[in-house]
Amino acid sequence: MPKKMSVASTRSTPPMRPKRKSSVTKKDIVAPDNEDSADDIAMDDLDGFGADNEDFSSDSNGDDSEIEGDSADDIDAHNDSNNEGDDSEENRTVRSDKQKESDLHKSSTTKTSGDVVAESDDKETTYALTITSDTRAGPRPGLIRNKMKRHEIHKEQMLQKKKDRKLGREKRKREREELGDNAPKTKDPRTIENTREFDETIVDPDDEEVIKDQETDELSSYFDGRPPKIIVTTSNKPVGETFRFAEALINIMPTAEFRPRKGVDLKKIIKGAIDRDYTDIIVVNEDRKKPTGLWICHLPDGPTAHFKLSSIKYSKQIRNHGRQTTHHPEIMLNNFHTRLGHQVGRQINALFPQRPEFQGRSVVTFHNQRDFIFFRFHRYIFKNAKKVGLQELGPRFTLKLRSLQKGTFDTKFGEYEWIHKRKEMDTSRRRFFL
Repeated sequence: MPKKMSVASTRSTPPMRPKRKSSVTKKDIVAPDNEDSADDIAMDDLDGFGADNEDFSSDSNGDDSEIEGDSADDIDAHNDSNNEGDDSEENRTVRSDKQKESDLHKSSTTKTSGDVVAESDDKETTYALTITSDTRAGPRPGLIRNKMKRHEIHKEQMLQKKKDRKLGREKRKREREELGDNAPKTKDPRTIENTREFDETIVDPDDEEVIKDQETDELSSYFDGRPPKIIVTTSNKPVGETFRFAEALINIMPTAEFRPRKGVDLKKIIKGAIDRDYTDIIVVNEDRKKPTGLWICHLPDGPTAHFKLSSIKYSKQIRNHGRQTTHHPEIMLNNFHTRLGHQVGRQINALFPQRPEFQGRSVVTFHNQRDFIFFRFHRYIFKNAKKVGLQELGPRFTLKLRSLQKGTFDTKFGEYEWIHKRKEMDTSRRRFFL
């Protein structure tokens, strides 16, 4: 039978650790205090070392506390100056220069970003002088370990900075009032909007060419005084949230009517609306039981615009909102600068009556910022002869143009004037199209 191997035989012996070599050499060993070192013995054997040098030894023993922190060069300079009385003044100057150089070298290692560099009169040596300044009031919060105390000090410093900024604004305002017309012009803040990329399609609304194009476009009949007549409908099989948004649109537009879709094709609805002299059709699209899109089709010749819908907030969700009335609101269109922006703005403007009723004091605003169109509905309230307040009526929502099509709605054979393509168009944060 085969022999069983013992457990001890199978175990491998651990490798022996190498012995650490001592870093201490014979040269580093110092003789004890009660025994004389080799240097001391050699000094005793020197000829001429007698009573005259006993005074030196006693003096040197008393100066050990001063020489203890100096470098080896300084100690040698000190000994040489005592041995050679004729050159004592020269050695002192050498020691003082070396001490200055070492002190300045230490200070230059702690130099910060706010330091000032100064040159000495000596051309051979340049010294970096550390000059630090801290204008903060109180200790730095980052150096405090106590979290509560650090938070309190940081809060106090932020409040103090806020007060200082406010005092600075008030001071500049008083100076401008005193100077009057001679006051310097304030600089406009640098934003993404005023630093946008150059666009050749940016036009002046008072340009003669733009005015002629507007007189002959598809919306010219509306701006001649024709009142709008609008149908608001939804996509097929909508849910309650889509109906709620459609109701909000009807309350905003005084001449709008709601018509249920009932599975009817949109082209048939457009044909029937043209026969009944409707001017516009608005279709609310939904996705995942939420309204996400808006189609606006101007009749009878177009154009048709498709918008992405987001950030919906109804009147009941707005704090201190007011009640809407049936008065025709005023329309404000902001920052529609390009030809495409002018066309979109005119199509949105065609949804509201051209003659506002100022008794209602209501204003509808479409504000374009970075190609996002923000909708707001307000009522202005006169507080006195000079001050006017605003009360929001609601709702709020945001539109983003996806496409603009010539003529009425036709996804297969329609001709598109503009389509938003992300990969090709969204190449810069400062590139806008409206």
